[in-house]
Amino acid sequence: MRLTPLLDGLGFGEGPRWRDGRLWFSDFRFRHVRTVDETGRTEIVVEMQDAPSGLGWRPDGTMLIVSMAERRLMRFAGGALSVEAELGALAGGKCNDMAVDASGRAYVGNFGYDFEARAEPRTTCLIRVDPDGSVHRAADGLMFPNGTAITPDGATLVVAETFGHRLTAFDVAADGSLSNRRTWAALEGCSPDGICLDAEGAIWVADPRGRRVLRVREGGEITHSADLAPRGAYACMLGGADRRTLFVVTNSVGGTANAEPVGRIETVRVDVPGAGLP
Repeated sequence: MRLTPLLDGLGFGEGPRWRDGRLWFSDFRFRHVRTVDETGRTEIVVEMQDAPSGLGWRPDGTMLIVSMAERRLMRFAGGALSVEAELGALAGGKCNDMAVDASGRAYVGNFGYDFEARAEPRTTCLIRVDPDGSVHRAADGLMFPNGTAITPDGATLVVAETFGHRLTAFDVAADGSLSNRRTWAALEGCSPDGICLDAEGAIWVADPRGRRVLRVREGGEITHSADLAPRGAYACMLGGADRRTLFVVTNSVGGTANAEPVGRIETVRVDVPGAGLP
């Protein structure tokens, strides 16, 4: 698999989502949310005071944006940005990726500790924000919960535990509560970051430390792998008109300290289209 650059000059991209014929994504270094279409035409949608990360939409079209350092869920509607929920009481570190389900519930991950200060790693929770703005502890004991995906029937949620080196699944109840925790795939040597589902139930996984993007089946079988070295892959999304274009957010430097805008969106065509959320 060989990826083709679509858009360069990003500070640090995150949270790619396909919607309305465009790829939406955050740039947490430049603190904005922007879009790019399949021709490379790009547009800044909203500027942020804090670094944005995960993105999602409620059924009414309201866009939700994770605010990383402020540990908030923001809403963007009618051209106005406002606070939807405060997450600091539950988030043990900066907030990161998110998936929003078909009912408008947001599941938000967080670092769990001060990663940049090299604090001692510790587990944390996945946070659920309901459409009424109430905040709940959805699942505990997760090691750096990050990219999250929900199956097309809404019955299963899978979260990437970046420093747990695994994908972890839960059953989703009608009220959004999670149960029946299990390892969906153990990924030794992989630090899964952003993820997305395809129509065969496999998951594409961005592995920044391994400098690759993988397609994984439940149980851990790796069916495809694209080596991106020396660049790292931080998030991925299946989109395009037929949802058979894999968009991969890459960077040659980790974290927010990179002095140059070296982030990219890169693409490759795949056989199986995307499915589920985000």
